[in-house]
Amino acid sequence: MTEKADIEKLAIGSEPRLTRSYCLNFIGDWGQANFHRICGWLTQEFCDRAGPSSRVATWSIRGGGIEALSLVHQGEAQLAVATPTALMQHALTGKAIFKEPMPGLRGLAVLPQNDRMVLAIDPKHGINSFGELRRAKLPLKIATSTDDGTNFIGYVARKFMEAHGIPESELKSWGGQYLTYHRPEQCIALIEKGEADGVLQEAIMTPWWAKIIENGSVVPIPAEIPALKSLTKLLGMSASSLPDGFWSNLEVELPALDFSDFVIFVRDDMPEKVAHLITWCLVETRSTIENQYKHLPPSRSPLSYPLVPEKMAKTPFPLHPGAERYYREAGYL
Repeated sequence: MTEKADIEKLAIGSEPRLTRSYCLNFIGDWGQANFHRICGWLTQEFCDRAGPSSRVATWSIRGGGIEALSLVHQGEAQLAVATPTALMQHALTGKAIFKEPMPGLRGLAVLPQNDRMVLAIDPKHGINSFGELRRAKLPLKIATSTDDGTNFIGYVARKFMEAHGIPESELKSWGGQYLTYHRPEQCIALIEKGEADGVLQEAIMTPWWAKIIENGSVVPIPAEIPALKSLTKLLGMSASSLPDGFWSNLEVELPALDFSDFVIFVRDDMPEKVAHLITWCLVETRSTIENQYKHLPPSRSPLSYPLVPEKMAKTPFPLHPGAERYYREAGYL
């Protein structure tokens, strides 16, 4: 982060402003998804209120998202977005997918996304439960995200299957395999092209999922309650069912693994007034980002709305002091 002048914060009315200019690096997603949209929103709102030479770059990721945390931890970037929120708590101690502790990460806000991880299988195989899948031992090709140490989806997907008694070694012993890409829509495309027998993914609210479920390409498999409980204990991720009617042909509630919410995070050495201003922008200009999704019903939106400030303040990382100051001053803590 480069400071371009030596003038300190100047408050104009109730809206915070910085007369010092800042150059920041944000990390979004692969380039065309929700994290980039969020970063674009924050870039505009922050630069409108910071010094005249302020500018922000948004970096795209190549892998599965863990690099965003690493780059903020290393100080190469100043802000990033990640999901699912429940998994991020392990970054502080270096557990789960995280190979090293990142104790300096600090939260600014959580943005809601009502998401799940679900396994769905081609109906030609006659599989409607995990019990039937374990007994059938079919050589299935299951499309899911890459498990290469960078991808949160791929990591959780393997743990999801292991919790149901099907580690990757077991699937391979049946003659099956995972077909992998980093992005969810790439995996869904393998179903549409007839190259996979099943898909294990999140982003459940997207049109891609609705299309393959409602046209009968795949049948969603209910997660088993003991498996979901074990995942809560292992990863801190909770069970969360999809209601009947979520898809037009879903006639009963579907137990699934919660994969919700986006966390906006920084490092503990971000200047307090910068973190305060960004948090102010996140909360006070939230209608700007909400309006970009209101053409979709909340249950079908990749960013749920409305954004509730009291919930936004509940981040998996300790709040940055600047963020905490904002929430306290505004009466949300």
